[in-house]
Amino acid sequence: MAKQHWKPGNMLYPVPVVMVSCKRPAEKPNIITTAWCGTICSSPAMAYISVRKERYSYDIIKETGEFVINLVTKDLVKATDFCGVRSGRDVDKYKEMNLTPLESENILAPGIEESPVNLECKVVNVIPLGSHDMFLAEVVGVTIDDKYMDETGKFHLNSSNLVAYSHGEYLELGEKIGTFGYSVRKKAKKGKNKA
Repeated sequence: MAKQHWKPGNMLYPVPVVMVSCKRPAEKPNIITTAWCGTICSSPAMAYISVRKERYSYDIIKETGEFVINLVTKDLVKATDFCGVRSGRDVDKYKEMNLTPLESENILAPGIEESPVNLECKVVNVIPLGSHDMFLAEVVGVTIDDKYMDETGKFHLNSSNLVAYSHGEYLELGEKIGTFGYSVRKKAKKGKNKA
């Protein structure tokens, strides 16, 4: 098998792509698209986003210490791309993309109503890394769309047509090929009836 050696680079794909919303008091809210984001701790629930210092949203997030991570579905891909290539200095992204600000319960920054999941985040640390600064944040609230809940109270997030980002392309998540722990789960014995 032939392989090539390249210079160091970010080739850990696919990654989540999210729209991050933020807001200064008395100003219009803004949205930035980021693929440098993820989970870092489950208790307390914590996440991170990494943002370039020259981005309009960088100062808003640094000053307010809060933001909302909004998950992206197939229906939101065009808006996601737009929010990643246009600046909030020049355009109202909510208005241009027909997105609805969703009032948050714990922070000033609104979420995006059209997203299936909105994670309200408060920054606990900012780590300068080079091209990007990493905002480590505690998740202080979660809003989910009722349309993905079933009658038993189970949340079917994977039915929302979530999207990932890989090497410059947006990809819809595909067919389920396993569940957590399936490789070691014991199979039920056939023909045995417990009475």
